[in-house]
Amino acid sequence: MSHDDDAIDAFVARILAGSVRAGARAMRLVDDREPIARDILDRLYRHTGRARVVGIIGNPGSGKSTLTDWLVTHYRQQGKRVGVVAVDPSSPFSGGAILGDRIRMNQHATDPGVFIRSLATRGNLGGLSRSTNDVVAILDAMGFDVILLETVGVGQDEVEVVKLAHTSVVVLVPGLGDDIQAIKAGILEIADVFAVNKADRDGADRTIRDIRNLQMLADTAAAGWLPPIVRTVATTDEGVDALVEAIAAHDAHGREAGSDAAERLRRREAHILESLIRDRLVERMAEALGDRATRDALLDRLVARETTPYAEAQRVLDEMLRG
Repeated sequence: MSHDDDAIDAFVARILAGSVRAGARAMRLVDDREPIARDILDRLYRHTGRARVVGIIGNPGSGKSTLTDWLVTHYRQQGKRVGVVAVDPSSPFSGGAILGDRIRMNQHATDPGVFIRSLATRGNLGGLSRSTNDVVAILDAMGFDVILLETVGVGQDEVEVVKLAHTSVVVLVPGLGDDIQAIKAGILEIADVFAVNKADRDGADRTIRDIRNLQMLADTAAAGWLPPIVRTVATTDEGVDALVEAIAAHDAHGREAGSDAAERLRRREAHILESLIRDRLVERMAEALGDRATRDALLDRLVARETTPYAEAQRVLDEMLRG
């Protein structure tokens, strides 16, 4: 794509008009870290902030993808356009996303009101790709009403998703003690809604009771909101309507909560800003370290104790600041 301002403005106009082809192209530019992506995102950002972002959090095997699939169906029945960002484990061979979620959601593939994007974590902390924030912004600018952000299921690090989502749904299943351990480890604090999936299994009542007991002990009713617990059986769509209602209730509560809602929005913007700054710093550090041969030579000098990592770190920082 040309870096000409007029060409970028025309491309951005196509995204704002909802062009799937333009949106997909922008996401590819973002994921490939092309410099032009920054100009595109800068122009788009003023047109974001309308979509509601729902994080779907839970361990592998909890049925997150099937539940997400049914959520898409319910939102489409309401006439809403839905974007799905499925953060997949990185392929051990290519580093790309394993597109299992796209395969499972194949029934929505021909629906123009649904856009599904899979991203690889590439080892990122929190199970979130470097590109996740930007892809969500593009979908928002394209006019999607709801964006479902399904995380990879890496345990406690998933708390990162709450910084981007307006509502976080934590998916648990009966019979897995690890789920309750995860709650104790910190997920309890970020859940806005609990979905006890596969609730037709033995142990569902106990799982619900355990969550309620932990809620009482932790006093989690922040800003007057006690996260509801919804029973679901994603394979049969059971309880998904109640889950949609619980998400809507949390959204309505947030809009009515005044200063608390505003503070959460500020935290969300702070997360995006800090992520961008961290991203740029990593890029500048890589530039300051030089090419592979330069880095190898530096490592050899460190091994030989001809210099120290402290001195070299300061040198790199000084070079970054001068740049």
